[in-house]
Amino acid sequence: MADHPKNDATPRHAASGSQRTAFVVSLICTAQFVLQLDFSIVNVALPSIQRELGMPAAELQWIVTGYALAFGSLLLAGGRLADLLGRRQVLALGLALFGIASLACGLAQWPIMLIIARIVQGAAGAMASPAALSLLTTTNAEGAARNRALAMWQATTAAGATAGIVAGGLLTQYLGWRAVFLINPPVIAIMLALVPRLPAAKGFGSRGTIDVRGALLVTTGIAALIFGLGSGQQHGFTAPDTLVTLALAVFLTTGFVFAEKRSAAPMLPLSILAEPARRAAIAAMLLIGAILAGYVYFASLYLQKVLGFSPVATGLALVPSTATVVLVSTLGTRRLLARFSIRGLLLAGLASMGAGQLWLAQITAGASYPAAVLPGLVLTAAGVGLALPAASIAITSGVRAGDQGLAGALFTTSQQTGAAVGLAILATAAAATSGHSSSLVDGYRLSFLIATGLAVLAAIIVALQLSLKPHRVETEHQHADGPPAAPTEAQLDTK
Repeated sequence: MADHPKNDATPRHAASGSQRTAFVVSLICTAQFVLQLDFSIVNVALPSIQRELGMPAAELQWIVTGYALAFGSLLLAGGRLADLLGRRQVLALGLALFGIASLACGLAQWPIMLIIARIVQGAAGAMASPAALSLLTTTNAEGAARNRALAMWQATTAAGATAGIVAGGLLTQYLGWRAVFLINPPVIAIMLALVPRLPAAKGFGSRGTIDVRGALLVTTGIAALIFGLGSGQQHGFTAPDTLVTLALAVFLTTGFVFAEKRSAAPMLPLSILAEPARRAAIAAMLLIGAILAGYVYFASLYLQKVLGFSPVATGLALVPSTATVVLVSTLGTRRLLARFSIRGLLLAGLASMGAGQLWLAQITAGASYPAAVLPGLVLTAAGVGLALPAASIAITSGVRAGDQGLAGALFTTSQQTGAAVGLAILATAAAATSGHSSSLVDGYRLSFLIATGLAVLAAIIVALQLSLKPHRVETEHQHADGPPAAPTEAQLDTK
């Protein structure tokens, strides 16, 4: 009889741990939703911003480019800071800075004020995103729990992107362009109030000091790459400024690799790239990032410029693809992972993405949305729902706890870099084709056809590099701070 209270406590304890884990996943995914929302929510508001602030076109593009440049270039540094200084602390700092920058954007009276605030927003997002993802992976043990959490993360990312398009149109139309920024601070304030309840995992700063040289080299190298690609799209890839910037990107990233090999405490330990499965997943993410950026961009242009859809109608037309990603990620992929290998799911996802892009490559000027666009969107989205969770698992699995922030940053950086490179290539090819044929549709078709080739290339890399065996936890890096494991009571302690 005396043992009964002890037995009753076990299920209560398990239920408490399950509820706390669900809270962690929900809060982290909400943060990711807000960050992803701001990638797309501002696009619809650009014409209104231009009119009210009197911005020339050359400055207007920096509202988008400034955010993407800061976010993409600082992700690796943000992920490493989360590992060294503490993930919860870096997440809180990133969210607070993001909220302040959003307020500054909404209150901006001059173009330069808005541009600087957007750059700060991107930098804050680069701190918050990898910190959030590493909190997600370290509080969920490898296996079913982490697979489910990463599926939720990817579903949230997709939902945020499409919600931004729809919300941007509605807010701009009924409340004005400032509302697309001012909606953030109240949401951020609520999240900051809840952040102290997240696991208080300590940083791993004892492993060494912050690799300042490596951080500067990789940050400026990625920034030069993104800026150079943007310049190439605007002024041509043979323009002197473009060539110099891209050459600088190559020089800086090469210098980063050599610096990391010689550093006693590198920002990016090259051993993390030693496993073929992880390298294959990162390479696949670069190509998937290009496909994702291209298909949303060109599908939106086709719907508006050829079929005559309004911005809000375009956002609503993309909702089926978002719903597909959410459903496949949350209901399908996490169950399939229990039966099939990561390699199999990645290949299936890439096959579906390639089929969707090939379908979209058949569009014509007189086609209809239900017949010409919707099937391609759904096929591509189904592939995304399979491939992204599988790739995120391949990249983050087997990484020791002290490098989880970096692993999360590698995943996001590969996608963002792929998106920047891919969109530049696809947009340049589409513009050249449209210019020669005087048909926008010809350029869009070519972009989708190239994206089909990228899906095939990614599938070949995965087939050759990713092991047929299930992805296993690596053991050679499990030292110092130990292997990734199921969250203990100490890890879930919010004190």
